[in-house]
Amino acid sequence: MNIVDLVESQIIASVVDEKDLDIACRSNPNVVFLLTGDLLTSADYIKKLQSNGKTVFLHLDFIEGLSNSKSAVEYIAKNLKPTGIITTKSHVVKYAKEYGLVTIQRIFLLDAAAIEKGIEMVKSCNPNAVEILPGIMPKIIDQLVNRLPHPIIAGGLVTEKKEVLSALKAGALAVSAGDHSMWNYDL
Repeated sequence: MNIVDLVESQIIASVVDEKDLDIACRSNPNVVFLLTGDLLTSADYIKKLQSNGKTVFLHLDFIEGLSNSKSAVEYIAKNLKPTGIITTKSHVVKYAKEYGLVTIQRIFLLDAAAIEKGIEMVKSCNPNAVEILPGIMPKIIDQLVNRLPHPIIAGGLVTEKKEVLSALKAGALAVSAGDHSMWNYDL
């Protein structure tokens, strides 16, 4: 599955608190990154979002009670049934691909060495897309767009529409935002 075909709004709703689920259900973005929940609540959260027409990516690193093991990924694919997962762990990307999940590799770009390490990691696990944080670096977004054959999603520290537009202009497919006031930007 091509993530480019899944993204209709260039803002992705990052739900970091259960209280924002209803807002996400009513918001413009058709893609939601779910960064809250646990083993007991995640299935309900995913179903709620999906029943409201949202494509859900579960951020495995944030879900309490689930490990980064192959069996946890299998459980997610077979029982929770999100469209895909987000993770900082390249081995989890590989597992998720085995179970037919769309994968997003999240990388933190702290310095030049982190950029090179991130590129190596992405090339080794070949996710469907890459989310880079922080997302307020158009120069770096442009570099990664030119160096990786994967769609780039910018996230983290983006707080203004002009920052979103700057990331998109630099080549990002979309921008993930946890601030629900940004979820209804018309992009």
